[in-house]
Amino acid sequence: MSVHPTAIVDASATLAAGVEVGPWCTVGPSVELGEGVRLVSHVVVQQDTTVGAGTVIHPFAVVGGDPQHNGYRGEPVRLEIGENNLIREHCTFNRGTPQGAGVTRVGSNNLFMTGAHIGHDCVVGDNVVMANNATLGGHAQVGDKVFLGGLCAVHQNGRVGQGAIIGGLAAVTRDVIPYGSAWGNHARLRGLNLIGLKRKGYDKDQIRRLLAAYRELFEGEGEFAGRIDGVANRYADLPEIVEIVTFIREGGRRPLCLPNAE
Repeated sequence: MSVHPTAIVDASATLAAGVEVGPWCTVGPSVELGEGVRLVSHVVVQQDTTVGAGTVIHPFAVVGGDPQHNGYRGEPVRLEIGENNLIREHCTFNRGTPQGAGVTRVGSNNLFMTGAHIGHDCVVGDNVVMANNATLGGHAQVGDKVFLGGLCAVHQNGRVGQGAIIGGLAAVTRDVIPYGSAWGNHARLRGLNLIGLKRKGYDKDQIRRLLAAYRELFEGEGEFAGRIDGVANRYADLPEIVEIVTFIREGGRRPLCLPNAE
């Protein structure tokens, strides 16, 4: 364990083996830094935050800050960050709120580029990339292996399903299906995340069937509810389509990002 002489570490903080706290960092009360965590310099881990093993946080990031919520009155709330994350300069991750889950959760093996923001009570999965200044409003949910382009913003309570890609500058005011590709202001669904699927090893036949199901669901005839049921039956052997259908159904009456939704 290495703590620079200029760093401030609260007496109640817990630092595991191999932790490095660089110059001018602040580690506040009830903070837990896992094995091998590295705070490069000028990092603030405010309070009531767990940072998983192997995570590296770069200068001027503030994690575990108070929720940006008018109703917050200092109640005990938390931020939980998983393992092996790379958090670049000026990122801000807020703790939860009593009105929400009371905790903001960030998974493992994620890359957060400069200026990324995670609001209170958000849930972020694993292997996510948030490009420069991508923003999550409070209570947003982001699945595994999602790519959020630079300067995009997901509205509070918004959901982005696993494997989706959001284009730069997109204003995401509606839920984005798993494996979807959405961009624009306001964001529209433009198809499936074909680049992501190819990178994950999907072959041409798998992608062809996924595209066929997508077109039936979003470009077919008849009412949308009927198309959902039809696709669920015809493509029950495709776990990705089952996931998309489940995502839509679980959203209930929530607005969904669609190809024709400006």
